[in-house]
Amino acid sequence: MTAPRALRLNGEDNVLIAVEEFPIGSAPMGVSARERVPRGHKMAAAPIASGEPIRKFGQIIGFAAKDIAPGEWVHEHNCVLHDFQRDYRFGQDAKAVDVLPVEQQATFEGYRRANGKTGTRNYLGILTSVNCSATVARLIAREAEKRGLLDDYPNVDGIIPLVHGTGCGMAAKGEGFEALKRTQWGYAGNPNMGGVIMVGLGCEVFQIGRMKEEYGIVENELFHSMTIQATGGTRKTVEAGLERIKAMLPILDKARRETRPAGELMLALQCGGSDGYSGITANPALGAAADILVRNGGTAILSETPEIYGAEHLLTARAASREIGDKLVGLIKWWEDYTARNGGEMNNNPSPGNKAGGLTTILEKSLGAAAKGGTTPLNGVYRYAEPVTAKGFVYMDTPGYDPVSATGQVAGGANVLCFTTGRGSAYGCKPTPSIKLATNSETYRRMTEDMDINCGDVLDGISIEAKGREIFDKVLKVASGERSKSEELGYGDAEFAPWQIGATM
Repeated sequence: MTAPRALRLNGEDNVLIAVEEFPIGSAPMGVSARERVPRGHKMAAAPIASGEPIRKFGQIIGFAAKDIAPGEWVHEHNCVLHDFQRDYRFGQDAKAVDVLPVEQQATFEGYRRANGKTGTRNYLGILTSVNCSATVARLIAREAEKRGLLDDYPNVDGIIPLVHGTGCGMAAKGEGFEALKRTQWGYAGNPNMGGVIMVGLGCEVFQIGRMKEEYGIVENELFHSMTIQATGGTRKTVEAGLERIKAMLPILDKARRETRPAGELMLALQCGGSDGYSGITANPALGAAADILVRNGGTAILSETPEIYGAEHLLTARAASREIGDKLVGLIKWWEDYTARNGGEMNNNPSPGNKAGGLTTILEKSLGAAAKGGTTPLNGVYRYAEPVTAKGFVYMDTPGYDPVSATGQVAGGANVLCFTTGRGSAYGCKPTPSIKLATNSETYRRMTEDMDINCGDVLDGISIEAKGREIFDKVLKVASGERSKSEELGYGDAEFAPWQIGATM
């Protein structure tokens, strides 16, 4: 019998990874399988006594719930999670990056905006202050399509209603309100948004007028706002919205792509539907692409705080300052309290699909997820939807739920997004194009219409560095106007999902 392919990721690891299924009696890397081990899962490579750490990536991913013999499948039935001390080593691995001069940076074709930022798309967005105006926003967009308002404006990518389920029944101050405020105005100011109409009801907690005053926003030819109550009801508001769109489209259509340096790209890093291959193929390859972008003067945003839990010490070691490292640790402590007061726990993640794909604990998932962030110094830590101002590799606090997390990153300024998936997530993101990276060749073949790049060939010998370059080149092409698979399928209208924090009242 030919031994199935296996990986041992680090010399300190006491488990093997099944690149292919291990049948009973097979001997991958000389270890006889005592039971079937599914592809992507783990098998003990040495005796692991009850209570001893189980190691993958050279890091602790859990502890043996009972004695585990070599050749036994290692998963939920014999691997448990409990707290353990982590060495944060603030800044010890932060090595300076030689950023290329602007004239030597890679380039893309983007839309230069009046505020100096560069967009990769040119959308007209209809934002809503409250769920009560969601239907009107959708009706405006639907009627604009029916009337063919875009037909004569080829340089406008579309009209997108970005609706949500909150805006009222909430406190008028505090964490939840501030997060929604940052999200709304972050989307309004994203460089992929050529123009914006904001529609409200009129009596909601999230008042458009108050927000305009706080941000010093004055209505102009590319920013309009209105409320249903003041405009005179549903039909009148729809017609008023259409008149504003007719006036805005000729102005938006004048935008033209021009050659811009890659340093003006802000790349959101996402993963969803992860599996046992995520931390071996697509995530480190995306990390390599993020490193290339950083060397070219750009910005890469890692997020999903519940999915770096247990791996945060790898990021604090790369913190450019003690202050930045402390901010990240503070987020971890906030999340421990947040889950506790809501009756949850950090190990509620991984999901059932993650576990079926071979991920056993949140520590294992986090170690793989953190690989998306590459190797460069951590230059900033941001609240959810906070404007990202630092260059290089940064972190934004978000939930692990992909639409909510990506919404925060786009509000922070991300103008392009890469999304790794092992199980096959169905996701897209407007106004920011999403590039899907499959962690294994089977998922890529099965869902080829959804996946932009196959990272499964890393298991066949393609280097992480070469795959990272392939991803970076794809980012430049998509940023220049090439449509991603999720864009071709029409994803993105329903994925706007602001984080709802706090009580609904």
